[in-house]
This record gives sequence, C-alpha cells and structure tokens, in this order.
Amino acid sequence: MTRVVAGLRSFALFWWDFIVGDDWRIAAGVLIALAGTAALSGTSVPAWWLLPVAVGCLLAVSLWRATRIRP
Repeated sequence: MTRVVAGLRSFALFWWDFIVGDDWRIAAGVLIALAGTAALSGTSVPAWWLLPVAVGCLLAVSLWRATRIRP
C-alpha cells in the first residue's frame, strides 16, 4: 500500500510541477481564461477570442515581470 501511495504522490507532484512550474500566476491566469471561455460558450457571444487574448496578456505580464530591474 505504501508503494502505491508513494507512486500516486510522485505522479501528482510531477503534474503539479509541470502545470504550475515556476510561476503560479500564469497557471491561475490560464485557468481563469479557460473558465471564462467555458462561461462564454454558453452564451450567444463567440468564445474563441478569449483564450488567445488572455495568453497574450499573460505572456506580456510574465515578460515584464522577468525583465524589470530590481534594486
């Protein structure tokens, strides 16, 4: 039983590290964008545009945070 739990824990930690990676804010932004796209798909508003716009904004914010000069 212990090997099974250790294997499941290792599997979960791999996916956590793969998805969240270095910046949890990007992962949270993508989840919010996916939720917004899902919410828009139930309306008459086209939902295809939200995810590319969100990814572009998240990329810009990530680059800005990575390249700003820190004191």
